[in-house]
Amino acid sequence: VVGASCGYKRNPNFSAGRARKRKSAFGSGAELREAALRLLDHHQNLNDLLLEVEDSVKPGGQGGVEHQEVSSESFIVSVLQEQASRLGVPTAILAAKNAVTNIERICQASASPSQVPLLSLDQRKRLSGLLQTVKDLLASNVFCRSLFCQEMWKMKDPPALEAVWHLHRDDIIGLGELLESNPDAPAVVEWLCRGLCGLCEQAEESSGDVELAGRVLSGKALNWALAERGQAADFAIVFLQNGFQQTSELGRRLEFKKVPYRHSSFCFSHCVFVSLLWGTGVLDAVGKEKQEDVSTLQAMRFWLNVFNVSVYKSAVRPDSLQQFFRHTLTEVLTYNPLLKVSDAIHMQKEWSFTRTCSLLTTLYRKLFVAFSAKESICQLQQVLETHEVNWQHVLSCVSTLVICQAEAEQLFKDLLSHLLIKAFENYDMENMITAFLIARQAALEGPAVFMPYSEWFKASFGSGGGHHGSSKKALVFLFEFLSELVPFEAAPYLKVHIMYPPFVPTKHRSILLEYITLAKTRLADLKVAIEDMGLYEDLSSTDESVQPQAQALRDVEKALQIFENTRKIPTSVIEASIFRRPYYTSWFLPALLRPRVLPKTPDVRMALIDSLKRADKIPSNLYSTYVQACRAMKEKMLQDESKVETSHSKEPVEQLKAELSELRLLIVDRAKYEDVPAQIAVISDRLASVLGHSSDENEAAPLNSPIQVDVSAPRLEPCHQSVVDLLLTSFCQNLIAASYFNPPDRQGPCLSLFVKMMCGHRNLLPALLGRLCQLIYHQGPSLNDAHILGLAAFVIHLSESRALIPEVEANLGTSQPVPKNVLSISEYWNCLLVCRTEESFAFCMRFCTAAASYLMCKFSSYPREDLCAVLPPSLVKKLQYIVPRLCLEARGILCEEAKTDLIWSSLSCPSLNYKRASLCLWKQACFQELLKEKAFRLSFREWLLLELEVYPEKDILSAWERRDFHYWAIYQWYLPAPSASGGCDGDLEKACGVIINTILDSSQRLDLGSCGQSKMSVNPDILCKLQEMVLELGCRRKLLSGCLDAQRHCLFEILQERLKDRKHGSALGEQLWRQQELLLQRRILVGLPASALILTCQKGKKTTLDCEDFFRFVNSELKNVCSRGYALSYDITAHFFRGLLNASLDCEDSAEGVNDVLTACQTKCPIMLFSAALWWPRLEPVLCSQWKRLFGAPLAEELERLREWQSSATSFLSSGVVFPLSGPPWILAAFLHCTLQQQSPCGRERSSLFSLQLLVSLLFFSLMDLISAKIAPKEGVDFQTSLEWSLEILQHLEERGASWPLLFHSAEKDPRKYRVLRSAASDRHVRLLPVAFYSLTPCFRQELLTREQTFLYVALDLYIQLLRLFVEGKDLPQSDQAGQSPDPAEHVISTARRFLLGAIPRCPAQSFGNIRPLLDACEELDPELGASLLHSSSPAAATELDEELALF
Repeated sequence: VVGASCGYKRNPNFSAGRARKRKSAFGSGAELREAALRLLDHHQNLNDLLLEVEDSVKPGGQGGVEHQEVSSESFIVSVLQEQASRLGVPTAILAAKNAVTNIERICQASASPSQVPLLSLDQRKRLSGLLQTVKDLLASNVFCRSLFCQEMWKMKDPPALEAVWHLHRDDIIGLGELLESNPDAPAVVEWLCRGLCGLCEQAEESSGDVELAGRVLSGKALNWALAERGQAADFAIVFLQNGFQQTSELGRRLEFKKVPYRHSSFCFSHCVFVSLLWGTGVLDAVGKEKQEDVSTLQAMRFWLNVFNVSVYKSAVRPDSLQQFFRHTLTEVLTYNPLLKVSDAIHMQKEWSFTRTCSLLTTLYRKLFVAFSAKESICQLQQVLETHEVNWQHVLSCVSTLVICQAEAEQLFKDLLSHLLIKAFENYDMENMITAFLIARQAALEGPAVFMPYSEWFKASFGSGGGHHGSSKKALVFLFEFLSELVPFEAAPYLKVHIMYPPFVPTKHRSILLEYITLAKTRLADLKVAIEDMGLYEDLSSTDESVQPQAQALRDVEKALQIFENTRKIPTSVIEASIFRRPYYTSWFLPALLRPRVLPKTPDVRMALIDSLKRADKIPSNLYSTYVQACRAMKEKMLQDESKVETSHSKEPVEQLKAELSELRLLIVDRAKYEDVPAQIAVISDRLASVLGHSSDENEAAPLNSPIQVDVSAPRLEPCHQSVVDLLLTSFCQNLIAASYFNPPDRQGPCLSLFVKMMCGHRNLLPALLGRLCQLIYHQGPSLNDAHILGLAAFVIHLSESRALIPEVEANLGTSQPVPKNVLSISEYWNCLLVCRTEESFAFCMRFCTAAASYLMCKFSSYPREDLCAVLPPSLVKKLQYIVPRLCLEARGILCEEAKTDLIWSSLSCPSLNYKRASLCLWKQACFQELLKEKAFRLSFREWLLLELEVYPEKDILSAWERRDFHYWAIYQWYLPAPSASGGCDGDLEKACGVIINTILDSSQRLDLGSCGQSKMSVNPDILCKLQEMVLELGCRRKLLSGCLDAQRHCLFEILQERLKDRKHGSALGEQLWRQQELLLQRRILVGLPASALILTCQKGKKTTLDCEDFFRFVNSELKNVCSRGYALSYDITAHFFRGLLNASLDCEDSAEGVNDVLTACQTKCPIMLFSAALWWPRLEPVLCSQWKRLFGAPLAEELERLREWQSSATSFLSSGVVFPLSGPPWILAAFLHCTLQQQSPCGRERSSLFSLQLLVSLLFFSLMDLISAKIAPKEGVDFQTSLEWSLEILQHLEERGASWPLLFHSAEKDPRKYRVLRSAASDRHVRLLPVAFYSLTPCFRQELLTREQTFLYVALDLYIQLLRLFVEGKDLPQSDQAGQSPDPAEHVISTARRFLLGAIPRCPAQSFGNIRPLLDACEELDPELGASLLHSSSPAAATELDEELALF
């Protein structure tokens, strides 16, 4: 018989077709039905009949005879009615009973000894036929559902779960109706639980049953759509639809179906509880995952598919799904709440994300999909407030949330704040313990996802504004709580509480001290002494304390790093040697003095040990033992070291590699992005194992201490470098693989989380930044496109995680006393990306283009502020510098049509043309908008700094191309640009100032390319542009002649402004900086047009030369960098005179203009004339030649006079010709002295012929040379020769009774004498006049004391100056040319003191009249000498003057 409505067979063997069909013997269907009934009457077996009904017999046409179609349904109905009438029962009841009997037979036909939830293939076919027949009976209204349900539960063995599923799916008997029909609820629960459990186990045992089991359990199947199911839903969906639906919706459904579902909601909720009951198998397995059978664990994981949100899709209302997941989460968090708070405090470290059972974390992650992070944490908070919880499940839930939800960190901070507020409002211990447990648990996952516990504790209680600071009661409550924790606390938390104690007012200090005592007692019980804490121990770690030996080793490494950079014993080591003596002697020194084979060249460790030994910080016996042990180990060279280096187990590295490979599979599949945070947490755990013990404490240094990187030569441990390379390789591979499938903006937060995880490992950062320095700074040009793209993206993500990265202390490879180079991470990239050569230009352009493009693609949806925060300004500024430099198209105004969208594929393509890609990025409208941001504007000064770093001979541009670029950048871009965008507002003077300041700043900066030496040369191209501007300014000044602006010399204003109020820390640092600065300024002045030093002014109709600004600059600054003390260097001297001659061209009478300036020099700037005297042999031919070229007339009168003085001095010294006295004696003396120095000293015997003023001036110049020989011996001035010449001159002065001591008088009582000489000397030479004065003591006669009443005053004044110089530790010469000892300064002071002690008693009473202003200073610096002065100045001492006393 063929069913009219079904197209699939129910029993293919029942009426298989034959080769030929016979003609029917029955004339009609009625006759056929009667015959069948008679046959069944003799062979009655309704069960077989229900099973063996085949497809309906189709009408055949043999020999043109038609056969009537016989209905299968009507046939079976007729049989059942006939049988029911005979038995006297309703047909529907008989059909239901026979159907149950058949189901029981089918389910019992299994070959398995015990019933299994899934049917075999044969059972499934037989059941399919039966169910089709039952559906037909239902359609004919001859089947009783209620009796069928009751009979089902009366079966010997309950039905197989699959059979029930088929009944439910085919709309024969709903699952709810079947479950409610059994009054024995526990039995139903047991059957359902057993069936679901068996279903999961059977699915894992047979791969062929996985799909069917998924459909039975949750409707999850391939190619199985909701429409195919019709209105039926599978078990899990039914549970949700009925157990967690709204009341109004349930009523409408029952009314529509007219099904007697009594207590339906209760029933289905109960069914869900049954589901969770099996789920408790998952929860029971949490604590014993390793003990469970593998198949059992696989079955449990299969069960978790019920919680896939995708299963329910549109079949379940979102609120119902959330209600179900919320209820499930509550059940998990409150399951088996047997653990006490003390257990949680003690064990929570074992409940971190990577240590928690994967079943539980998987369940959490599936549940969290239905909620936002805020909703999840709100549900957690609600459970904590209303239920007794399982702390293991709660805290593992916290860990899962902070790992898998990016927003969880701030939400948990808010929750902790809320808990603390409630705790202190009601003095509630429960809220306090909840807050502390959550804070510690979140901190366990590392700083990449949550702030360290120490930081949270300080932020919450470290200030008076904390919750505990409101009253004494609140303070007592806090310490009572902390005290109750003490018996269960681990050592790291106690250390945090002790080292970062809560803020306590002074009057309540005793409360804190009581707690500290209690905490120290607990630490003692744990055998952790607070005295044994390391010098650099990180209290942010919440892991168990490392042993003092291990911490001491870390302290030693940190101390060595500090000592290597500062060359000073770290302050913490000095303090430990005094205040923490037990730790210092018991742990630190043994760790430092570990025996080893000492290197031939002393290393840092040896230097530190030597410094400590010299400072008496190492006991002699301990040092001797160390030396002996090192000698004993000499024969075992390198053996033990190789073992130490390979001690890291390869197993953790292999595990890390495996997890990184697993991450790559997740990153390339968008459907698996939700699994990435959990995988990264696993990688973090593996990375911690690879890094070893240091990762347990995160870091030996504090979290905020700068990371030290030696940029010039970064050094990495081989083990650390291999780990960093592994991570960087993984990042680059992940980026390339992910970009193959999706552009960056569709790759999710995977790479961001990966880099953030790396930054969370604080002890990995030094190696990471050092390796990046190697790759970018040292190896950048050799990297291929894939490496550059990967590193550029990595740098962007590092900037995204900049809050986790401390500042970088960059060691630039120099010993110069410069300020610490502490850089932010953004500034660090600027330090690494240099543009100096053709190769570095190309690399920098590729790198910055890749970085900026990646950022704009990755974070295209970010608001402008957030985008700017992530993008390092240095990268954008490099692009602004490089792109116009290398691409002519970028120098013009961009066309609108060029603003096309950026195509990521063009950047990730291996065969990338970097210039085209850079230009494409440059033309982006969004990129041009970024350039308008203040942080990203490349100012004129910054452009100059970058250009000054270029090596012209290795530049990517030719000389002509570079000049064209400079012209465009300066004259077309920056000069007319407004100052708001980094330009000069069209102000040429301002542009000159920027160039000069930048050149000087650049020269002062350290240059890595020159091995740390400061650049002393000026870029010729930039200097050429500056010369052009200065000449243009000079032309403009001539046009504006007469106005006030023309009387300003902006050049010297710029230079002197740099020298005002300049502080560089130490006095020595300031002195060195100033000296370097003046040398550089002098070099710039010499590089400018010579006439730029002098202004031309219009006075009436006469043009005059104005050198006032130059003279002022020389007198105040330039003279202080001349080593001879009284003369400038040749370059600036010659430059001035050539400029003077050039500038005189603008005067009506050039000779008169020159004469006026040189005459003014005699009083306003005599050092220029002294300089001319020193350099005249070289200067004369230059000036005479220039004058002849310019004017062709005799030399100007003052120039001719200079030549005559030089000639006369030479003649006098060589042949004794009378020396002319027509001129200022100090100028004549300068020529005479300089000529004497340049020729043989044979003319000294004629010195007695000189006038007194000439002799005094000669004495001054000889003393200047004497001082120069002390402080600048390389200048070629011999100290002994200068001393002999000075003594000879002084002897002549003494013979003539001249008043020469006034030369040293700082008060300058007689302004007409010697002022010019002192004004020409450098400040340092003037300060060292006391040294020169007391070098002359062998020539001081006794008559001098009585003849010169001011002598004692001058001698005392100079002695006090000498002592002050010694106390201040500056200016005094450190050693003489012969390297004699004792120290020269001490020798001069002792000589001066002996002289004064002998001279004071011999001075007349008149000499003491003016020394009173000096008495106080003398008594302070030398009490003995002060007492001698007081005694000798009293009237009683006057009678002693008659006695003679030899002074020497």
